[in-house]
Amino acid sequence: MARFRSLPAPHTVALALLALAAGACGRQAPETASPTAPRELVSSIRAEPRGFNRYTGRDSVTETITHLTQARLVRIDRRTQELEPWLAESWSTSPDGLEWTLKLRQGVTFSDGEPFTAADVLFSFRAIYDPGVASPMGEAMRVGGKPLAVSAPDPSTVVIRFPAPFGPGIRLLDNLPILPRHKLEAALDAGTFVKAWDGAAPVGDIVGLGPFVIEQYQPGQRLVFARNPRYWRRDESGQRLPALDRLTLEIVPDQNAELLRLQAGQIDFTQTEVRPEDYATLRAAADEGRVTLVDLGVGLDADSFWINLRPGTNQARPWLHQVELRRAIAHAVDRQAFADTVFLGAATPVDGALITPGNPRWYATDLPRHPYDPGAAGALLASIGLVDRDGDGVREDRHGADASFTVLTMKGNSLLERGAAFVRDALGAIGLRVEVAPLEVGALIDRIERGDYEAIYFRFLTTDLDPALNMDLWLSSGGAHVWNPLQRTPATDWEREIDRLMHRQAATPDHAARKALFDQVQRIFAEHVPVLQFAAPRIFVALSTRVANATPALLRPAVVLWNPDRLDVREGKRASR
Repeated sequence: MARFRSLPAPHTVALALLALAAGACGRQAPETASPTAPRELVSSIRAEPRGFNRYTGRDSVTETITHLTQARLVRIDRRTQELEPWLAESWSTSPDGLEWTLKLRQGVTFSDGEPFTAADVLFSFRAIYDPGVASPMGEAMRVGGKPLAVSAPDPSTVVIRFPAPFGPGIRLLDNLPILPRHKLEAALDAGTFVKAWDGAAPVGDIVGLGPFVIEQYQPGQRLVFARNPRYWRRDESGQRLPALDRLTLEIVPDQNAELLRLQAGQIDFTQTEVRPEDYATLRAAADEGRVTLVDLGVGLDADSFWINLRPGTNQARPWLHQVELRRAIAHAVDRQAFADTVFLGAATPVDGALITPGNPRWYATDLPRHPYDPGAAGALLASIGLVDRDGDGVREDRHGADASFTVLTMKGNSLLERGAAFVRDALGAIGLRVEVAPLEVGALIDRIERGDYEAIYFRFLTTDLDPALNMDLWLSSGGAHVWNPLQRTPATDWEREIDRLMHRQAATPDHAARKALFDQVQRIFAEHVPVLQFAAPRIFVALSTRVANATPALLRPAVVLWNPDRLDVREGKRASR
């Protein structure tokens, strides 16, 4: 499923844990933490949470909060891509692969002591499909455009029936954090579910099955998460997880300030990769034993440029909607120079269909390419009537208006700002006048969601390597089909063909056949270039040497925090913050 990157990369909190009396209302008393010095780590995020409910929020901060406070029926290991039992401890499937029976773990309770049962699973599916909620995750939880049928023959069993064959099977359940029916059903019934856990919600209302609870939220400053003493997982020795007593997310919008805090030991790790310009500094800190640098290889997501192709937009400049313009832009950017300038060489040039070499299982090598060729770019612009008629270096349309537009990007993110400036200068060299307008991330995402822009330079994140689990990006009806989302019917023949191929590949069990179908999708995408990417960065993560048991993974946004219950403080390096 695609998410917008609130590098603030998507997109809380304060629940003071009350120890309930043992046996009260039949609830299990929470297990208390050890009396030793508290295990605490501090990380950073780049923006305020836009809410605490992943069902209604697409941003990466909300996704990170979900990893900390909620749990899923099954989980994808972000390192191995293998499916793991989670709230469902086992499952079986019918011979036709359409029906799956999941056995739920016994004795699991929410952080407020209420028991977890199949009723919570049924409620979660009801909420994700409710038209009044209009969840951005709804499309990812459908197969062939139809919802899954879910039933519960008893409190510890859930039966899920797929409306059609689906290659990834129950892997798609990783998209569905299970929410507490007892806390949110009244809001869903009243039509107020969207506001129930928004950014203004009392943090004491946020209840989950995850390893942490929200202890404190100070807007503009930090989110503090405390150990959930009722969390259901234990480590190999039988000790109750999570290992940490507390985790703090400091809100640090400025990357330079974030780097200084990491060097000074004020934060232990960040939610974003190391910037190329910071690598030498952090390499020296690593050599001194103050941080650990982890090389994760070529990234899965490249910063992206796209033009608003929604109907009714850019009516005064119809040439903005023409494919020749997008192909001209693709030819105008020297990708190697882009990688060298924007990423200081720590990137791989890319030219294709959003799948980078970091995802070899689905990457296609034989797609239409757009080599750097300003002459070809100029000829394409001339073919749609954009010509420099007065010799001032700026092309005009057939009515004499300058060929100009504005690109919005994220303020304070040096890579995005530098990349947008490179694209601006490259397009200026072929006669297009481009203005770059950086916005705060919240304002930028609002503009994207409203369709109030001409062009964007930003990054949206995929959270699974399998394209069938990113259908909201590929399908014309998807909410993350960024250039023209939520289409009732496909706006173009090529989008209709992508829809058809994506549905076919999702329904095909054989990987080789699925790969061949998805290669066709990528080929069509590369021909029509609705989104352009120029270089995929090499991903490095920096962590304080205090951090133990970290397993960083390429899939974002939770590069480190995807596996939060295992994080710990290295012996001898604990510090109370």
